[in-house]
Amino acid sequence: MLGDAFLLLHTDLPREGPGSDECTREALRRLRPLLPPSPRVLDLGCGPGRQTLVLAKELGTPIIAVDSHEPFLKRLEAEAAAQGLGHLVRTRRADFAALEDAPGSVDLIWSEGAIYVLGWGAGLRRWHPVLREGGLLAASEATWLSDSPPSEAADFWREAYPRMGTIASNSATAREAGFEVLDTFVLPAPAWWDEYYHPLEARMASLRERARGDADLATAIAETEREIELYTRYGTSYGYVFYLLRARGQGGR
Repeated sequence: MLGDAFLLLHTDLPREGPGSDECTREALRRLRPLLPPSPRVLDLGCGPGRQTLVLAKELGTPIIAVDSHEPFLKRLEAEAAAQGLGHLVRTRRADFAALEDAPGSVDLIWSEGAIYVLGWGAGLRRWHPVLREGGLLAASEATWLSDSPPSEAADFWREAYPRMGTIASNSATAREAGFEVLDTFVLPAPAWWDEYYHPLEARMASLRERARGDADLATAIAETEREIELYTRYGTSYGYVFYLLRARGQGGR
């Protein structure tokens, strides 16, 4: 199955999407004055958890890392233990579309490159109820940076992520979902290359021989190569944007 091939291709990458420790710290720096001293934090769709570890180090409070893929959680647990952060990282295997946390019980929801699974608006509406009044949400999301992107880029993302919006449209959706938009910033190009595309290129190189006898893996590699080539050519027209939001109301709307 093609899904299995993509999981194989993405095994042992430092990140499952664009991002960097510096971007995580910058988003947290902008929100930190609004957090209580010991916030209750959920990291939704944590993947292998690079950002989880940064949050644990910076906040010094337990981070609840949620993902449905057990190998990611096991890897995060091992890395947290190796860094002396095991007491601050609590993993939870769960579907982040159906959180069981009590309404109004969370101070900060963090999610890097994962909300697209639900869709921007649907994800915000599902997650809003667990935030306390004034609770914060930081999420990075694939976003159009141009109102008139090149046709090749538009065609690719229309198929890959047809719900991708602009900063303006995503901000409007966030307000409709019960949030105040505090700030946004675009992830710089190194956040795509250094910890995502370059490691992904090395992973593809290591699997090329295997792909000769695996049609699904060959397809996964070809599609990934196309994505990387597209970003190389048109990366100024789209990118990942960090949205920093504050919930209005308590236990929902």
